Amino acid sequence: MSRLFPAEFVFPGHPDKLCDAIADTLVLEAHRREARALVGVEVAVHRNRVFVTGRIACKDAETIDIEKAVRDVYRSAGYGDGWYPSPEEVVVESHLCLGPLEDGEAEFRELSDDQAICVGYANDIPQTNHLPVEHWLAGRFARRLHALRGEVLGPDGKVLVLLREDGAKWALEAFSCSLQQRAAADDVALHRAVRLAIEDELRSLAAILPGLSAELPKQLTVNGAGAFEVGGPEGDNGLSGKKLVMDAYGPRIPIGGGAWSGKDFFKADRAGGLHARRLAKLVVQLGLATEARVTLAWFPGDRVARLVGIETPSGLLARATQLAGCVDLSLARSGQQFQVDDLAGVARWGHFGQPDYPWEKNVLI
Repeated sequence: MSRLFPAEFVFPGHPDKLCDAIADTLVLEAHRREARALVGVEVAVHRNRVFVTGRIACKDAETIDIEKAVRDVYRSAGYGDGWYPSPEEVVVESHLCLGPLEDGEAEFRELSDDQAICVGYANDIPQTNHLPVEHWLAGRFARRLHALRGEVLGPDGKVLVLLREDGAKWALEAFSCSLQQRAAADDVALHRAVRLAIEDELRSLAAILPGLSAELPKQLTVNGAGAFEVGGPEGDNGLSGKKLVMDAYGPRIPIGGGAWSGKDFFKADRAGGLHARRLAKLVVQLGLATEARVTLAWFPGDRVARLVGIETPSGLLARATQLAGCVDLSLARSGQQFQVDDLAGVARWGHFGQPDYPWEKNVLI
């Protein structure tokens, strides 16, 4: 029986993704100063203002240049050169608690300081990095269209796909994108550029994934609500932690609920989501199921995630506890080994966009 599955993706210049990238840039800056840095940061943007709140506790926390971090994120997202606001005109209001870790706090980083419910997923399709096909497509299309930016297209944009799945066959049913553009831009030329880019990308992806049709859908919409000239934080406010579904697996898969960006890798929300993903990938890579959804829970004070269950198309996986015991699901593991250099890139393009991220590698220890 065929079914339709939707998925969406947004560009780095989207207000919410500006916030996520800023928050994770600060996580990385703290980690560079101290391996067990504690970071819990939230960010909001509106017009040319950026509000940063939360706590950063590490050695020399006061030396973190908050304004530079914010401006660098805006610049790398494509703001400036006529796209408002330029990095130089951004006004940053920081209400962070900055200082060193308290006495003994570094050792307690291995203990959960909060409760959390975390979900991880994987399927047996390595071509999509074990992600749902529609979510993989939306991310790839977003990257391709983001690369079209230049004189005409701005930093902000969205992609929405509807994918028809029938067993191991997939076809793009409908496609829509909203791309920030210059005033008086040539709409016909824009539509043609998008159509050619999506056509080429879909052809390439169909060559990678057997069963995926390379045929474009009849419904391909570009800026369906009209000219998208006012975008980014001028067109809408933004908050960190609002694109949780996009960060994970798309709407096909339920998620736990805690935001990831802005939290260090000792934090249970972020650590648990990534540990659950590792365990789910292990299930499908061992051939135990075609799909796996792992649910973990943390109680305050836990060192290791508690396995709630592993669901597969055939039901709950037998001997799930024994399998989970083969994987290090501790906060010590995630806090010490899950950091990456381009954490802003992770915030922008999803935590499972690259198979070489440390949490995407299954290690049975």
